[in-house]
Amino acid sequence: MTARPVLDACCGSRMFWFDRADERAVFGDIRQERHELADRSSAGGSRSLIIEPDQVIDFRALPFPDDHFHLVAFDPPHLIQNGSNGWLAKKYGKLGTDWREDIRGGFSECFRVLRPLGTLIFKWNEHEVKVSDILKLTNQKPLFGNRCGKNAKSHWVVFMKPAGDPIETSGTGGGE
Repeated sequence: MTARPVLDACCGSRMFWFDRADERAVFGDIRQERHELADRSSAGGSRSLIIEPDQVIDFRALPFPDDHFHLVAFDPPHLIQNGSNGWLAKKYGKLGTDWREDIRGGFSECFRVLRPLGTLIFKWNEHEVKVSDILKLTNQKPLFGNRCGKNAKSHWVVFMKPAGDPIETSGTGGGE
């Protein structure tokens, strides 16, 4: 089998995928779990939330070689204050107390496994932390992005890994 060219480093329930079983992607997440969430709009008043990655992985220590993927999707948890049993935390995950180092490490690992001139798609919801503060955790320069979602709090940001020089791991660059 040919290696899959795409990595979703924290796939969750694969919400933004058109095909949640797309054979071009490796779906990874630190969680593997199922929940029944209350939902008045669903038949029976609830719906299933299924987090079932191809591989259980930690985005801070990806188990893939350098320069491996053509495209990496990086949609890490964005919640800090939400309780671990709240439906938002179950749906999106929750960051720990060292969240800045976690996100910095995630950017570093995503760029490490990305091929030169490969694309990193980063998604962030600034419900609790502004995207401008998150982009300071990488020294890589975004190409472009957009705001979407309720009250424009969700951001999609596109990066391209430079050709040539290795990626620095300390993040102080980036911008909005």
